[in-house]
Amino acid sequence: MTQDAGSIRFILNETEVALSDIAPTATLLDYLRLDRRLTGTKEGCAEGDCGACTVLVGRLVDGELIYESVNACIRFTGSLNATHVVTVEHLAAKDGTLHPVQQAMVDHHGSQCGFCTPGFVMSLYGLWLSNDAPSPADIEKALQGNLCRCTGYEPIVKAAEAVARARPSVVFDPILKVRASITARLQQLKTTDTISLTSGEDRLIVPGTLSALADILAEHPTATIVAGSTDVGLWVTKQFRRINPVVFINGLDELQTIRETADGLTIGAGVSYSMAFAKIAAAYPVFGNLIDRIGGEQVRNMGTIGGNVANGSPIGDSPPPLIALEATVTLRSKDGARTLPLEAFYIEYGKQDRRPGEFVESVFVPRMPETERLAVYKISKRRDEDISALCGAFRIAVAGDGKVTSARIAFGGMAGTPKRAANVEAALIGKDWNEATVISAQNAFDADYQPLTDWRATAAYRQLAAKNLLMRFYLETGGESVQLRRFEGVA
Repeated sequence: MTQDAGSIRFILNETEVALSDIAPTATLLDYLRLDRRLTGTKEGCAEGDCGACTVLVGRLVDGELIYESVNACIRFTGSLNATHVVTVEHLAAKDGTLHPVQQAMVDHHGSQCGFCTPGFVMSLYGLWLSNDAPSPADIEKALQGNLCRCTGYEPIVKAAEAVARARPSVVFDPILKVRASITARLQQLKTTDTISLTSGEDRLIVPGTLSALADILAEHPTATIVAGSTDVGLWVTKQFRRINPVVFINGLDELQTIRETADGLTIGAGVSYSMAFAKIAAAYPVFGNLIDRIGGEQVRNMGTIGGNVANGSPIGDSPPPLIALEATVTLRSKDGARTLPLEAFYIEYGKQDRRPGEFVESVFVPRMPETERLAVYKISKRRDEDISALCGAFRIAVAGDGKVTSARIAFGGMAGTPKRAANVEAALIGKDWNEATVISAQNAFDADYQPLTDWRATAAYRQLAAKNLLMRFYLETGGESVQLRRFEGVA
């Protein structure tokens, strides 16, 4: 029987905090505003979309202290053990001198109504800490998760460019001067003991080791496992669901590893999109491009690939390319581990092949032969920071004689689970890779999918878009000559 033990301990700006009575669904935003009266952090959307609540959370990764922007509105306070939370109030000097990032926003008129400004400042500060010479693309990426209705963003981008240029003259910074001491303090706060707290009828558990996690889930098989809370957070803030008990796994170092071999990548279930980006983009560039469109920077810093896989949402972005790449998922419990193809993990809407007491431990992505072609397409109303209407992944091998030797096509948003287009694949394999084959294979989508209509797209739109994406894939993989012939009416 799990007994109450320990407390959630973290550093808030300069002050060490210890919480022994906290609800598992208490958000960092509410803690900052209501309990600590740090009201610079704003609530806009309460779903991790607008960025008005952005703060930085510092954590140790392989002994190195890194700071990441996160959405306080969907970050649970119980997930903060052994971290350093930095709010906008901490940036200015004691005498009121603004931090260079704040001053640049003033100098370049980056604020009008001011509601979103603290969030923008914190996102730019996170960039300032991690990138000495950001490119325009780096700046835009850092601001993907912040929305502003007033300035049109240009003054904010100019502020980011100006503060990067002024870096050599910067003397004051509240983090750089204490980074070593904060690192030492966080090392003292890290523990391999399990933290278990009760608040009313609710229980919060933070396992200290992977084996402890297995033991906890054996005792509480219906517990809600929370890694990044980018989806579970909305269960609480939008659906007002009770999730009890809650097991936070984001502090488990054993789940934070990426192992690269000649065979492929093994990605721990606790690895965030941001942590995985460099290795995934190097091995599978089009998959990396997709990651850049998953939420904003704050969401990618919190959300995990393992969580996206385990959640099993039919509109999750990572399962289609992972299925196309023949990924496998390893599940672990107190009784041991088992591995299965990712596509077999999804049974039906809301149901995965995860037995009581099991959790996703890792995802293995095999190396793809250089002769094969891969594409991933995300269709959404808004290019950045939007949920997919549908997401398609296409992988094909074409022999020297021009015939298709293998095809793997998977879609999200087209069925109750991420699903392969088996009939489309069969219509391609063994045929010449040409426009006639593609047009014929498009008809097979009707046998593979019967999508639903919702507020993101109609069923007819989804079906037509999926068919057109197959043609797009053909035109892109066929090179300029195919596209030119089609444009000229030759093909």
